[in-house]
Amino acid sequence: MSTRVAGIDCGTNSIRLMIADVREDGTLSPLDRRTTIVRLGQDVDKTGRFAPEALERTFGAADLYADILKSCRVPVENIRFGATSATRDASNRDVFIRGIEERLGVRPEVITGADEARLSFLGATLDRRDGVPTLVVDLGGGSTEFVVGSSGDDGAELSGAVSTDMGSVRFTERYLLSDAVMAGGAPSSSQIEKAREAVRAKIAEAEQSVPLDSIERMIGVAGTITTIFGKALGLKEYRSESIHGAEVPVSQLRQAAMSLVTATREEKSRMPFLHPGRVDVIGAGALIFDTILERVTELNPSLTLVCASETDILDGITMWAAEQAAERSGEGGDSLSG
Repeated sequence: MSTRVAGIDCGTNSIRLMIADVREDGTLSPLDRRTTIVRLGQDVDKTGRFAPEALERTFGAADLYADILKSCRVPVENIRFGATSATRDASNRDVFIRGIEERLGVRPEVITGADEARLSFLGATLDRRDGVPTLVVDLGGGSTEFVVGSSGDDGAELSGAVSTDMGSVRFTERYLLSDAVMAGGAPSSSQIEKAREAVRAKIAEAEQSVPLDSIERMIGVAGTITTIFGKALGLKEYRSESIHGAEVPVSQLRQAAMSLVTATREEKSRMPFLHPGRVDVIGAGALIFDTILERVTELNPSLTLVCASETDILDGITMWAAEQAAERSGEGGDSLSG
């Protein structure tokens, strides 16, 4: 009989659930995967605290997930809940942790930036275990992870990993809010350039820890990046099966990203592939990704295509749950969090 496990990834912008059965070879057979935009990190960059309405939205999603987990008969001990950037930054994180534990019976684990990067790499390379030096970029609402390594049959070997304090929500609040933008307009050229310079500074910091100049492949993960791929691919609706594994020319991706940066709220709201919960923050996320592409291709001129992956840190957390379930049953395994 297979083991049923679940992983929950709670970031700055969304909370996501994955339920899967563990196959005999240790791989996952997904049963349910869903995303709820809750904007938990609303104003955390400014206040250092979770806003009451953000907690209310997140707890509402947790109540829904509790019902789903119960209906799918996932044992509580087989659920892992990973909380990332916003939770690391919030001084009142205990309120969040207690609220989640009351609803799900599981205590959220505040994942370090280093573990977030490692779990993202594990998830993104699940079906690319070919030993190719790879950069995984996980662009979230509050942080962006850069991880370089390679995956093979014996697991992943990392050359460097770093989590930086830049993301679609954080940089929207810092750089791209103005009266014009709040009214639904596009950011000014000066706002865009100021934000781009801040992104370049964060990338320069990342280069101190991660060999961005020694890669042969780049994989982008998480909702901001997959949305940009949706734009570049000309999708009429968001389709995971079209985005996962897609390889798109860098020039095409950069054009798609900048079209999202300069679009008005009304223009973005009419884009069928764009989740309504991302409309007000996709511009900052797209600007971050465009600037990353600019620098990475400058360092690696032969890199002309970039891949997208719909498997990411959520898959890594769920694999983490599977591994710990195996440890409890006496089958062994190395901790992903260690």
